[in-house]
Amino acid sequence: MAAAWWAAPRTLAAAVPLDPDADEARRLVGDELSRPEYQAARPTALDLAAQAVGDWIARLFSGAGDGLGDLVPLLIALLAVVVVVVAFLVFGAPRRDRRRADADRDALFGIDDRRSAEELRRSADAARRAGDLAAAVSDLFRAIAREQAERTIVAVDPGTTARGFSRRAGAAHPAHADRLLAAAADFDGVRYLDRPGTEESLDRLAALDRDLRTAVPVRREPVATGAA
Repeated sequence: MAAAWWAAPRTLAAAVPLDPDADEARRLVGDELSRPEYQAARPTALDLAAQAVGDWIARLFSGAGDGLGDLVPLLIALLAVVVVVVAFLVFGAPRRDRRRADADRDALFGIDDRRSAEELRRSADAARRAGDLAAAVSDLFRAIAREQAERTIVAVDPGTTARGFSRRAGAAHPAHADRLLAAAADFDGVRYLDRPGTEESLDRLAALDRDLRTAVPVRREPVATGAA
C-alpha cells in the first residue's frame, strides 16, 4: 500500500504532458487517482466508524472536546447501577426462590394457608360452634391433609387437588381409601359448589381425622414430589 503512494508521483509524472492546460491536468489527476492501488489505499466505512468511536472515547475520558468529559461521572454512576442490578439478579434470586418454596409448602388446595393441622382443627371447631358448617368442613379437611404432610406420608403441593390428595392418601391408608374420597367430595361441595356443610359430613370428617392420626401408613411418598 505504501509502495503505491511512493510510486504514484513517478507514474503520474511519466503520464503527464510537459505543459498541460487546466482541463487536461484535472483529467490526468482524476485518471491517476482512479487507479486500483489508490482505491485500495482508501479507508473503508468500517475503518472510519472505528476511528470515530475511538476518537469519541478518547475525548470522553480525557475531558477534552465538546465538554464530553463531564459525562464521565455519569457513566461511572450508570456502571455502579448495572453492578447493583446484576448482583441483585444473581444473589437475590435464591432468596426469592426460598420464599417461593415456603409459599408452595404452605399452599393448601388453592390458598396460602400456613396453619398447622392442630390450628386448622381448632378453626373448624370454632366455625362449627358459630354455625358456619361450610367453613368447618373446609378447615377440617385441610387439617387432615396438613396432618398427612406433617407426618411426611403424603406430599401436598400447590397444584394438589382435594381428590388428588385423597387418592394418594388412600394409597397410603388403603383401609380408609373410600372415606377419603367421600371427604374430598364434601370439601369440593362446600368449596367450589357453594353447598352448605352438614353436621353429618362434619361427624364423618372428625371420625376420619381421628382414625388417620393413629393409622400406620403402608407407604410414604417424598414430601417434595407430590402430584395432583
